[in-house]
Amino acid sequence: MPVCRSILPSFAGLLTALFFTTTSFGQDGGESKISYYRSVRPILQRNCSGCHFGGKKEGGLVVTSVADLLHGGDSGAAILAGKVDDSPLIQNVIGDDPEMPLNADPLKPEQVELLKKWISQGAVDDTPASVEQVVSPDNPPVYTSPPVVTSLDYSPDGRMLAVTGYHEVQIHTLDGSAAPRRFIGRAQRIESLAFSPNGQILAVAGGTPSLFGELQLWNVADGKLLHALTISNDSLFGVSFNDDGTLVAFGSADNRVRVVKVESGEQQMRMDAHADWVQGTTFSLKNDHVISVSRDRSMKLSIVSNGQFVDNITSITPGALKGGLVDVQRLPAAEEVLAVGADGEPRLYKIFRERARQIGDDFNLIRSWPKVEGRLTDLDISRSGTRFVIGSSTAVSGAARICQVADPAKIVDLPGLPSPVFAVSFRPDDAQVAVGGFDGIVRLYNAESGQLESSFPAAAVTAPAAVTASRAP
Repeated sequence: MPVCRSILPSFAGLLTALFFTTTSFGQDGGESKISYYRSVRPILQRNCSGCHFGGKKEGGLVVTSVADLLHGGDSGAAILAGKVDDSPLIQNVIGDDPEMPLNADPLKPEQVELLKKWISQGAVDDTPASVEQVVSPDNPPVYTSPPVVTSLDYSPDGRMLAVTGYHEVQIHTLDGSAAPRRFIGRAQRIESLAFSPNGQILAVAGGTPSLFGELQLWNVADGKLLHALTISNDSLFGVSFNDDGTLVAFGSADNRVRVVKVESGEQQMRMDAHADWVQGTTFSLKNDHVISVSRDRSMKLSIVSNGQFVDNITSITPGALKGGLVDVQRLPAAEEVLAVGADGEPRLYKIFRERARQIGDDFNLIRSWPKVEGRLTDLDISRSGTRFVIGSSTAVSGAARICQVADPAKIVDLPGLPSPVFAVSFRPDDAQVAVGGFDGIVRLYNAESGQLESSFPAAAVTAPAAVTASRAP
């Protein structure tokens, strides 16, 4: 569940945020034309496109372009240029209890007013030609080089590996018997993914930086997008399931921890006590608490049922931790969690405090492991709970290491990693680990010996000869 790892093709989203404005004025001081691309598009992206984009056309409607709005859905056009009162889009977002956005806060009055003015001015489309191409299941991403791998996860049966791409997750079969399945969504950048304990649901957290965060829940069997929840105005991180797969937790660049019900998409809880991006989450053994880690150098404990903040698991003494935390996972059979972060040193903590906190203590710390060069970016614990794998980045190079939980002296460093590592995963049978990162190549290693068994690009490229790939027979 890594931090900012590379500049993926999300520059257009960042520019949108930089130029975001509600109105603009001409040189004579009068109000000028409302910009669809700079002003209207961000409103629709954040509030409407979760249910109305190419991968999930509720009511047959897509709102990701002016052409889509004019075309409309099952009930006809969503907007009529120059005719505000006759435009269904406006009728659905006004009033004391507006119909849209569904299960979300109403648009702000100034946002509604902006939409009205844009339509009254003729609903002009000023989208730059360079960004008109919309990624969708009908228009999937095309790669000239393998995409940076920000997260990966083995399916519970060990037969598939989910790997991040641009706007998508690709599901690879480990024996190479079938072409990867592609789960394509709105979010440009995928930060974290996880299979549910039974393997039926894939949770995907990410967003379009500086524009919106999104949680996607996919049915793995048929590739259907069950929920696409737009949450906050920046990316989501660190997705995790509780043990029965009914709840999913995640963090956000808005410094909050949230838990959502998988079946309905309804928010179960929110915790606001962190002071910086929340990048990792996990549930306690009894699934009644959620543990979260943040760039604010803390690991916090909260109650799932109501979001109440309980305790700082880590020391609160300034300087005790040398950098932000990026990932946390609970041991399979104990109320203990492993955490990794910018200081390069994995640490194991008790979840629940057994004595009163004293200034300067780090009482919950059980043990730590030898420091890895660079920042630790990801962590995964084997199903047996006896080993874990970590990945790191120095910005120009990377490393991955398998460690024994009971004996910090027993480590296996994985060879052949030429660039930063951002994602690691332990296969459920404990026999293999997967490693991915900046170069876009997924490498599969024997978990006992550390020997490289096979490798392949995260996604097919337009020039296959440029990619070195091999699979075990």
